[in-house]
Amino acid sequence: MTRATSFISLLACLVLSEAQHEPGYCAFYEECGPNPLLEGNLIAAIVPCFNYSPARALTGQHYRRLAEVCPMLDRGENNTYACCSVNQIRSLEISLTLSKAVLNRCPSCAENFAHLHCINTCSPDQSQTVNVTKTMNVTYLGKEREAVVGYQAFLSATFADTSFQSCKNVRIPATGGFAIGTMCGRYGAKLCTPQRWYDFQGDSSNGLAPLDIDFRLIPEGVTEGLPEGVVPYNGRALKCNETTPSGGLVCSCQDCQESCPAMPNPPQPAAPFRLMGTDGFLIISIILLCLLLLAFLLYLSVSCWVKKGRKDEEKGRGKGKGKDQNGNVVTQQLVHPSEVTFADRNSLAAQEFLGSMFRTWGTLMASHPLKVLLVSAIAVAAFATGLMHIELTTDPVQLWSAPDSRARREKDFHDKYFDPFFRTNQLILTAPGRKGHIYNSLLFGQQNFSGIISKDLIIELLELQKRIQNIEFWSDDLNRTASLKDVCFAPLNPSNSSLTDCAVNSLPQYFQNSLANLNAKVNMTELGVTQEVDWRDHFIYCVNSPLSFKDITDLGMSCMADYGAPVFPFLAVGGYENEDYTSAEALILTFSLNNYARDNVKFKVALQWEKLFLDVVQEYQRNPNTNFTFAYMAERSLEDEINRTTAEDIPIFMISYAVVFIYIAVALGEYSSWKRILVDSKFLVGLGGILVVGCSVLASMGFYAWIGIPSSLVILQVVPFLVLAVGADNIFIFVLEYQRDVRRPGERREEQIGRVLGNVAPSMLLCSMSESVCFFLGALSTMPAVKSFALYAALAVLMDFVLQMTAFVALLSLDTRRQDGNRCELVCCVTVSTQRPNKPNEGFLLPFMRKYYAPVLLHPVSRVIVMVVFIFMLCSSVFLMFHVTVGLDQELAMPKGSYMLDYFKYLYKYFEVGVPTYFVTTKGFNFTTTAGMNAVCSSVGCDQFSLTQKIQYATDYPELSYMAIPANSWVDDFIDWLNPGSKCCRLYTLGPNTGKFCSADKSAFLCGRKCMTAPPNGVLRPNEEQFNRFLPDFLGNRPDLLCPKGGLGAYDKAVVRDESGEIIASRFMAYHTPLTNSKEFTAALQKVRELAHNITMGMRAIPGTSPDFEVFPYTVTYVFYEQYLTIVPEGLFNISLCLLPTFVVCCLLLGMDLLSGLLNLLTIVMIIVDTVGVMTLWGIDYNAVALINLVTAVGISVEFVSHLTRSFALSTKPTHVERAMEATANMGSAVFAGVAMTNLPGIIVLAFAKAQLIQIFFFRLNLVITLLGMVHGLIFLPVLLSYIGPGVNKAVLLQLQQAEAKANQELELSSSAKRAYENLSYEDNEKTQDPDSISIKSTTESSRSSEIIAKEQMEKEEKIDRL
Repeated sequence: MTRATSFISLLACLVLSEAQHEPGYCAFYEECGPNPLLEGNLIAAIVPCFNYSPARALTGQHYRRLAEVCPMLDRGENNTYACCSVNQIRSLEISLTLSKAVLNRCPSCAENFAHLHCINTCSPDQSQTVNVTKTMNVTYLGKEREAVVGYQAFLSATFADTSFQSCKNVRIPATGGFAIGTMCGRYGAKLCTPQRWYDFQGDSSNGLAPLDIDFRLIPEGVTEGLPEGVVPYNGRALKCNETTPSGGLVCSCQDCQESCPAMPNPPQPAAPFRLMGTDGFLIISIILLCLLLLAFLLYLSVSCWVKKGRKDEEKGRGKGKGKDQNGNVVTQQLVHPSEVTFADRNSLAAQEFLGSMFRTWGTLMASHPLKVLLVSAIAVAAFATGLMHIELTTDPVQLWSAPDSRARREKDFHDKYFDPFFRTNQLILTAPGRKGHIYNSLLFGQQNFSGIISKDLIIELLELQKRIQNIEFWSDDLNRTASLKDVCFAPLNPSNSSLTDCAVNSLPQYFQNSLANLNAKVNMTELGVTQEVDWRDHFIYCVNSPLSFKDITDLGMSCMADYGAPVFPFLAVGGYENEDYTSAEALILTFSLNNYARDNVKFKVALQWEKLFLDVVQEYQRNPNTNFTFAYMAERSLEDEINRTTAEDIPIFMISYAVVFIYIAVALGEYSSWKRILVDSKFLVGLGGILVVGCSVLASMGFYAWIGIPSSLVILQVVPFLVLAVGADNIFIFVLEYQRDVRRPGERREEQIGRVLGNVAPSMLLCSMSESVCFFLGALSTMPAVKSFALYAALAVLMDFVLQMTAFVALLSLDTRRQDGNRCELVCCVTVSTQRPNKPNEGFLLPFMRKYYAPVLLHPVSRVIVMVVFIFMLCSSVFLMFHVTVGLDQELAMPKGSYMLDYFKYLYKYFEVGVPTYFVTTKGFNFTTTAGMNAVCSSVGCDQFSLTQKIQYATDYPELSYMAIPANSWVDDFIDWLNPGSKCCRLYTLGPNTGKFCSADKSAFLCGRKCMTAPPNGVLRPNEEQFNRFLPDFLGNRPDLLCPKGGLGAYDKAVVRDESGEIIASRFMAYHTPLTNSKEFTAALQKVRELAHNITMGMRAIPGTSPDFEVFPYTVTYVFYEQYLTIVPEGLFNISLCLLPTFVVCCLLLGMDLLSGLLNLLTIVMIIVDTVGVMTLWGIDYNAVALINLVTAVGISVEFVSHLTRSFALSTKPTHVERAMEATANMGSAVFAGVAMTNLPGIIVLAFAKAQLIQIFFFRLNLVITLLGMVHGLIFLPVLLSYIGPGVNKAVLLQLQQAEAKANQELELSSSAKRAYENLSYEDNEKTQDPDSISIKSTTESSRSSEIIAKEQMEKEEKIDRL
């Protein structure tokens, strides 16, 4: 038997060698039947019969069919010869139809492709270009004939290369990839060459070629090695920018680079601001530093010169200290009434009015404490009942994107007409430390496989995938058992999905999730070498040609996923370079779910499935036998983790508030004796202060809940902290002032409290009003989170002030009664015997600051050092401020230790493509006209600056445009689908469906009519009636091998039409480059909006387009990152609005004291600028959360600054330095104890929070704000006031002088009367009384006189104190 086989083979070789290569002769003719060597071909593999014979003259139908299929061979009906029968022409047409479905976009490419195969099959000189190398006897329909199963085709390298160049850039609109990638086998588009392209076409294992064709590309002039008589075919191939002989136009720019117009290079991003070759902002900051220091030195010089001149003048006039009319030395400047200005009188009037009003009010509140507390509690309860209707916003979109913002409007439009982005549930798996291996492939040569691309790990991944796919659970919403198929994204069978219809993307999908396919092996012979091929060969082929329905190995498996769509390599593997997929470092497994509206019952079902998905994955991760190291996420993970960390950090906030409460309770106490410690402590007062803060927050939240303004977690975390900082400061100022005061003779306790309140309440009003108005103006922000925070904070601060003026005054009144009665706190029935000392309690801080701190700070040398240091800080912060990072990376929203942090790290490291983005069109554009289609499409005949073409131009510069993959285009694929050159759009000609759409898988016998006829110029455009008729058929047509252009899955949800058939919305999907941080996301949004605007302007120029028609970009991230496009001007606007009331209120409440207001404002601005500078140094990004804290910083800075400024403005000390010392000692001590020391303990506790947002934006930023506020308020501001603070209010001085003069006059009159009375009494007593009685009476009168003098002196002091 073996000998017989060898003899037959030898005989066949002798016969083939005798064949001649002559012009006008055929090498084969007619069809002999199926190729016996091929099984499972995608189309029938019909091979020709070996037949060396002259070419046939064609006439009639035979000629017409050739002219139709191969027009390049047409020489006229009576002069055309060919080597193909009608049957061969029919088979050739079927074969070309498959290629034309993707190549017809470029007529010259399609022409060249047809040209090649027409020459091989039908050329009249076939024997000169073809050398038959293999034949077999084939029995078909009872006849045995010799069939050709392999031949060599000789082509000129010039022809081959020109043909390849005309096709290499032809796009597949649905994927954005290149058609050549599906026609070059294992090499894909990037590594494809003319030889590789032709090799794939001639490889019978690809499922499409009916026999083996060995293409030989022969360079010009080379004859060595050619069989005798062979002449390589050297016909003229068309370039892609040439018209075809049949009238086809040049290919479009997207498919042919040579057709592209000359485009200027896009503008480069703005270079960093530079001056003199260095950072421009650094130069500006240095210049500013020099100018400020120079101005300060100039001021010092002028001040010294003026002061010296004034001293000389006073010395010349003999002026020294002033003396009154009695010659007594006075330390204050004597003021004449004419010297008092209008502003001074206004300031005095304002202070007297406010002091009198609050004195009366405080006395009233302190006199009826229980009633006041009851009314306050009722009022708070009335407001707080609104909390029953409170709405807590947790959706990030609603928090950070304004309802009327562009991104929000675009998102609403997209979600209204299209399904939301599907829900992603993903694992990224690695196997670090696992060794790779070298695989010597029969087809692909030596390949380096990484450790993770191994069979055992792929099988383990497949087992995990199936375990997840098989998740089942009981759903109360559906009232049945639910599974993945109920919620999965099934693009090709959305209405009645099964598990295999669900979109699951992974490497096992290249094997259709079949273990049998993964284990398949077969021996294969290639170029005389026989070797085993296995899963590795199939994998290499599929990652380079994912759209293939059959690989080129003898395994013959498809690359398509089991749900019918391709799996692109970037969805299956990650961590590779230069498309070297076998060296990938990660496997990717993705489950896509439909994204339902929150009120849809299936939304809860999807959440349930995702919860079980996380359970399965986490259990798998805990398994010690797991061979993967991986990261994972579910669509619900972000919200879950944020809510989890919020719940976990609530105890931290509680501890923070507890620490603050303990500090307040301890710090407010008076500790004169250990025996009275329980009497003098202020535990209940501190608790009352905390309750006042809590009640103000509850009242604010309740009020806004009543009127329907939602709250958020930011409000719950920040507003109490802010109000506590403000409230604690006021509490300390009030209580410390009371403790330092001594009750006057005959003064009731309630009157003393009222008098003390009259002294400090104007300062409390100044700060509270400034902050409240500041926050109310901050509510003008467009960011919902900032706006709601500002509203809640404004009302809470206002309510806190009101409750302090009512409930806290009443509470202090009750506590002083207890303290005066020597009753212990908490155990009021217990009293102590040790009496309260009569002297005022100044505590430790006030004497320290008066005796040590203020003198050292305001020493002449210290003052200069302080000014220089703070000027340097300001200029440094100005420089740093221009380098602060804008944005908020999403991983910062996750707590430390969250599995999402690992996922983000893996995502940025291993994922090779960015997020998809849609270019969405609105209503108002007519797609049905030729001009409308040309303005959108990118194939032949389309505008060079159409929608899709402009996106293509952008992808040519990905580093500037952030666009990586061009947009898919339903218009392009619809036009290609209609092309009669493909089988996609046909009509029934028989049966009950006559005239209706017939899909490509139906028999040609039933569907004998094409939807459209071929146009003479190759530019196919349907008319309006055809467009509207066939568009629904296109969108519902499932793509397959016979018609890859079907729109189901890719476009069925990309076009929305109204009842009249008008397209009211459509979208075109492209891909961004990988984006890893806020800066890149924001820049990508800005660039893509610029591109969309340019497209909009171009399409509006089309006749009939509505002037409000628009194209806008949309992806899920834009709504979050839009704020960073405007957050800098938005922040400046908000902070400016907050600064304005601090100046205005300060001026008004100080009686139009403009200088005090300006110094107040300057110091707060410096605090804010320095805060932003430190943010840059400490890695705190500027974003909406930081903006909220900066707005808060304005409020806290008011506390640090305004009290001290007011104290300085009202001081009557003779010099600026003495007034600054007095203000620093008296008010600075209260500010330090009430603001700085209240905030710092609570802030430090926040450092232990798990949430990174809290650590960065609440611990770090609030620590910076508090420390900078403290050093500016207690160091810089006193020094600044000592230099340029406002002068002494002369109206106050004049009134003080008048009061002293009047008191002295009354005292003098009283003394004169006393002396006269004593003289008279003395004379009388001498006459009538004995010495003893005289002595006793004299002593009595003297004592009574002393009492009168003391009383008068007390009244005098009281008058002065009232000033």
